[in-house]
Amino acid sequence: MPADSVDIAIVGAGPAGMSAALEAAARGARVLLLDEQPAPGGQIYRGVTTAPARRLHWLGPDYAQGQALAADLARACAQQPGLVHVPGAAVWQVTPQREIHYLAEGRSHCVRARQVVLCTGAMERPFPIPGWTLPGVMTAGAGQILLKSAGVVPAGPVLLAGCGPLLYLLAWQYLRAGVRVAAIVDSTGFADYRRALPHLGAALRGWRDLAKGLRLIGALRLAGIPFHGGASRFAVEGEGQARALAFDDRRGRRQRIAAATVMLHQGVVPHTHVTWSLRARHDWDEAQQCFRPVTDDWGGLSVEGVRIAGDGAGIGGAWAAATRGRLAALAAATACGLLDEAARDRLAAPLRRTLARQLAIRPFLDALYRAPDAHRVPPDDEVLVCRCEEVSAGQLRRHVALGAQGPNQAKAFSRCGMGPCQGRLCGLTVTELIAQCSGESPQAVGFYRIRPPLKPMTLGELAGAEVAQELNRT
Repeated sequence: MPADSVDIAIVGAGPAGMSAALEAAARGARVLLLDEQPAPGGQIYRGVTTAPARRLHWLGPDYAQGQALAADLARACAQQPGLVHVPGAAVWQVTPQREIHYLAEGRSHCVRARQVVLCTGAMERPFPIPGWTLPGVMTAGAGQILLKSAGVVPAGPVLLAGCGPLLYLLAWQYLRAGVRVAAIVDSTGFADYRRALPHLGAALRGWRDLAKGLRLIGALRLAGIPFHGGASRFAVEGEGQARALAFDDRRGRRQRIAAATVMLHQGVVPHTHVTWSLRARHDWDEAQQCFRPVTDDWGGLSVEGVRIAGDGAGIGGAWAAATRGRLAALAAATACGLLDEAARDRLAAPLRRTLARQLAIRPFLDALYRAPDAHRVPPDDEVLVCRCEEVSAGQLRRHVALGAQGPNQAKAFSRCGMGPCQGRLCGLTVTELIAQCSGESPQAVGFYRIRPPLKPMTLGELAGAEVAQELNRT
């Protein structure tokens, strides 16, 4: 698709991206939907279009509901020439002029849009504890991706540790898949329940989500899976391979559970690399302990013509992401002259009521499953913070003492954040560690200065992009 040919370009085909594309196309917009995966679904519905019946059973009805949204997208693409979905498209740059550069089928492409809607979703928060880089240790999200995309499950007993609803969901899914769960070790303790209690009344508006969570926990209890709450001081033990998880129980006693497969999780955070690269404004979200982009009521960023929807704008879950995607699409269609503001507001009113119900439980969950400070920032100096460049917490503390005032100075001192993940895994930990050492707020410390390319690409692909841009000018 040549440059200057679309009204609205959407990055990401998860629930937010698919919903935004359908809403925008229904308003008569020419829409280009770009997604890195071979099929729509995003992380939450990954593989849903090809999942066999057995895998759908393992993953449960919430996952299977993604089939309807993906089918709606496929049908709309077939019936509406103005809606184009490009799978396997890795976006490596988005400019303030709303040019999107992406790789597809080994070639680099560029499209310019009147409006851009970013639906980049969420990523797992890193969990830097002793032993987290050992073979046999992975994140719970990675374990779920293997289950969704290929039906791959651990061969032996698996231990799940950390905090957050995904621990219970994955344990339940593994239980249905016949995997033995050795234990669930949860850092959530009495103090967390006390912090969450004031939000319980509002959370009852989302009682269906509360009931679903209680059913999951009940099923795990009924299955006899050992549960340890209020745990702290996590460490994975082993030489060359994970052998056990050690932790302090709620009474302060040291415990040890043998396990060759340990899955760690302490919640998810917005994936903000694209918005940082655009130099959009970000604020530190104290409730979710992360940065998130500053937006207006329609997902609009501080960069003109660029919006963000879904968990990339703040964690809310799959259904809230879909609703936010539709709201952002309505605003983008209005900016393109396809809707007037009165029609936009009329269509948005029921969506806003739905969104309020979908987000009602969020403050309760944020307070209950807040990752402990000692897990987000390791107190032990020998723990690696940057896995790619093997930079430890102690090295970073020494660099702060030498004068590194922020993540970019720490990067210059140590190469922290310069590896293949480009700071995705270490970024928030580095921000909070520097804040602790300097006495500054995370907002004042800031984040890495993110630059393109946002995805790995070869020199040949980059040269091809330059040639394509020159041809577009002539």
